[in-house]
Amino acid sequence: WESWSPERLAELRAEGRPVLVNMTAAWCITCLANERVALSSPAFRRSLSENGIAYLKGDWTQRDERITRYLAQFGRNGVPVYALYPSGGGQPELLPQILTPDGVDAALTRAARR
Repeated sequence: WESWSPERLAELRAEGRPVLVNMTAAWCITCLANERVALSSPAFRRSLSENGIAYLKGDWTQRDERITRYLAQFGRNGVPVYALYPSGGGQPELLPQILTPDGVDAALTRAARR
């Protein structure tokens, strides 16, 4: 994964690439559970690679103001937020706050094919 920034997200979107944005924090128990269950397996990494999806993480542990503004775009005021931007443009799909491996895999496949 790469560190999230508005600039990096814009670059990847301008290239037409699908992008998964993971907004997390070190103190977020749900974030840590999702990381362990759905976002760190070899199958997850393979799905990212096979679908050409860039993976950006934003760390809101210290309440970064840029991330706060990003969260607000989705009507959220906390983490986790998982936004999956489809290939070729379009609005992001917000994934559920509690992730499953199969759900993430299906979403990644959808985003790559839009």
